[in-house]
Amino acid sequence: MTRIRMWMTTEKGASMVEYALLVVLIAIVAFVAVELAGNALSETYSEIGSDLSNAGP
Repeated sequence: MTRIRMWMTTEKGASMVEYALLVVLIAIVAFVAVELAGNALSETYSEIGSDLSNAGP
């Protein structure tokens, strides 16, 4: 019976879940940041390419 109580009161599982939630949150934030930066960078390169094409010799 004491093993069951020890298993129920241990916090190893809870800390594992907390770490997993942190990893998921960091992954979501990183994905959103890359998506936003990628769109902005794509627009910048498109503008540069357009300006170079229109500059002429």
